[in-house]
Parts: sequence; structure tokens; C-alpha cells
Amino acid sequence: MSDRVQAPTLVCPGCGSRFEGDERFCPDCRLPLALDDHGGRELATVSASHERARKIKPQLSEGRLVRVVGARNLAEAEFIQGLLLEEGVPSLLRRSAGFDVPDFLAAGPRDILVPLAALDTAREVLLQAELISDEPAEPVVSPGRLLMGLLVALALGALVVWLFTLVVH
Repeated sequence: MSDRVQAPTLVCPGCGSRFEGDERFCPDCRLPLALDDHGGRELATVSASHERARKIKPQLSEGRLVRVVGARNLAEAEFIQGLLLEEGVPSLLRRSAGFDVPDFLAAGPRDILVPLAALDTAREVLLQAELISDEPAEPVVSPGRLLMGLLVALALGALVVWLFTLVVH
């Protein structure tokens, strides 16, 4: 009998290529190899989440999550998420801040978040689908500047009223 232990066969989950020995990543797909625990037989059923995970490009899954676009409701957000997934971009949905109606779970705006490494690819996909424009966004006024502007306007209004009452008397 031989005391040698046979190296396990490794399989690429993306393309199905088989490797022996020291390989850890598929040279074509750049995916980590998995143990071939079903002896060369193809799995009969693949879960939906496993199928979705196969589409994600690993190089696009790095970095912190950033908001790439907003959607009006859950159905629109899932549609955008599907478009991004077809290009290998992982994404995450979350309710937009300030909107919490538990009776209508599918209603309300959603934010679509992608990893920082996938931001340029996601914007390109959304531009091609004409879901966003490449024009610069309208500048957003910060709440502090808005409050300061209102206070200045109120002070000017009070000054005008005070001067008017001085002239009338």
C-alpha cells in the first residue's frame, strides 16, 4: 500500500475547469477554486443565490459601499440591481433615509449601493440604460446655509418693517 495522499481535485465555480495540486485560483476567471466534492458530476440544482453569486466579478467587490443611484420603489430598485448584476456588479438595496412606512413594505424610495471598485462600471451601465444622466447634478443646499439665508432674510424684513414704522410716525 502507498502512504501517498492524493491531492484533491479543485474546480472553478465559474467555468468548471478542473485543477490538481497547488492551484488556488482559476487563471481564466480569477475565481477561487473549490473542492470537487461531487466526483465530476454536475450539481442537479443550483440555488438562485448561488447563481447570482456566480455572475459577480470579484475585482468589483472591493471597497466601502457608496450610493450610485436611487429608485422610486422596490420593483424599480430590483430592476436596476438586475441590470448591474448582468455586468458583474454586486449591489445592495436599502430604504432611503427618512422614509419608513411599515404597512407598505414595497413602497418608498430605495438607494442602490455598490462597492467603491464598481462605481465607475455601475455608472457606465446606468448611463447606457439612460437611468442617470452625465450632466452635473444640481447643487444641494446644506441645511446650515439654508437656515442662515432664512435668518438673514428675516432680519432684513424686520429692518424694513422697523424703518417703515419710523417713517410713518
